[in-house]
Amino acid sequence: MAQQFFYDGQIRRFLVQFMRILSGFQVEFGKNADGVKTLQTVPIYYGDQSRQAATILRNNSENALNGVPAMSAYIGALTYDQARMQDPTHVGKINLRERHYDAETGTYTDQQGDSYTVERLMPVPYKLQVKLDIWTSNTEQKMQIVEQIATLFNPSFEIQSTDNYVDWTSLTFVQLSDMSWSSRTVPMNAEESIDIASLTFEMPIWISSPAKVKRLGVIQKFIGSVYDEQGEFSDDTILSNLVARVKVTPLEYGIYYTGNQMKLVKPEEVVSESGVITKVAPTKETWEALIGVYGTLVTGTTEIRLELATGTELIGQIAYHPTDPTILLFTPTEDTMPLNTLTAVAKIINPINVTVDSSLTSPTTGTRYLLTDHIGAEDNENYSVWGDVVAYANDIIEYNGTRWIVVFDSGEITDTEYVTNTNTGVQYRWTGTTWVKSVEGLYRGGEWSLAI
Repeated sequence: MAQQFFYDGQIRRFLVQFMRILSGFQVEFGKNADGVKTLQTVPIYYGDQSRQAATILRNNSENALNGVPAMSAYIGALTYDQARMQDPTHVGKINLRERHYDAETGTYTDQQGDSYTVERLMPVPYKLQVKLDIWTSNTEQKMQIVEQIATLFNPSFEIQSTDNYVDWTSLTFVQLSDMSWSSRTVPMNAEESIDIASLTFEMPIWISSPAKVKRLGVIQKFIGSVYDEQGEFSDDTILSNLVARVKVTPLEYGIYYTGNQMKLVKPEEVVSESGVITKVAPTKETWEALIGVYGTLVTGTTEIRLELATGTELIGQIAYHPTDPTILLFTPTEDTMPLNTLTAVAKIINPINVTVDSSLTSPTTGTRYLLTDHIGAEDNENYSVWGDVVAYANDIIEYNGTRWIVVFDSGEITDTEYVTNTNTGVQYRWTGTTWVKSVEGLYRGGEWSLAI
């Protein structure tokens, strides 16, 4: 079977990055009439010292000299680097999930888009040798250029050929390995006024074959039957009863999430005279034993999804705790966190039992506090540091430069609001009656899922 054609310009990208490193250098050409140094940018071309390249630089004329100073870069060698060879049969798989793109608005939403699996074959290691010729008319020009270049490579300069997330070969480095100071010999050739210094650079690169990209098909709905009790096809039955999605939580465990840690719990509902309460039964079940039932945890890929009270999902990557097998480390994806709807507060305080310091006697304009008690109302007298403000528990007050004012009236606002306490970094959600942590807390079975 004939080899399928492919070309990704991989070697070319490394050359382009190499030439970008060496572009923009300047040399000094004395001073102008005003006594200001005159600088000239040194161009860089691709091509060796061939007859064709020389003709182009001379503007297709034998009567014109090459413009100097200038630099030219070209490939000196490309050799297989056996010392860096790894398992050539290895196939690396990575699962990607993109955000949903709204074509009408031209923006990405907070909803999940398509999912893909990328299979990457082990790349082939090569050592790329690049030559750089510095064309100058005198030694002073040469020393100016070499001095600027030499300081960059101590001993190497890191480059990145692409910003592709799945490209595991984009990073490499450029190392200056050799330098030939002059092309002139003794006796000097009187017909040629151009002197050439040759620098040799080496880059360990990888050349990759095409990756295999597969689109994942995710089951969103399961239809158990499309017929009613009489065996007849019914649209109403399908739409109202049969089309549904059921979320199953592994072994019906619950999760208690706080900070960046998750613990497995067994929530139980206990009916008392005062109503239904939730009792959390401790469990010694380890996360590794639970996840092992369904697959293998891959750090950076395996996720847990939490169903928030707003109906959206908080998605985060997980990893085992290094010392405690009952704890799972959870790193939420920032894009899935609820967005703050209110300006952040500096602290959550009790206004009648607070340490009076400079932050209260001389507050900065815009300073905000979330209150846990009321001031200037009911049985609480005005606390002198707060002035004449009247505020209640769950209110947010702000210093406007002259006095404290209420900017969030908990008695009037029933919509869901989000605010972050900058002192602790914890985000809170207003339920209409009280403030609660926005994402931390107890998640029962059916309110979270595991994505292996």
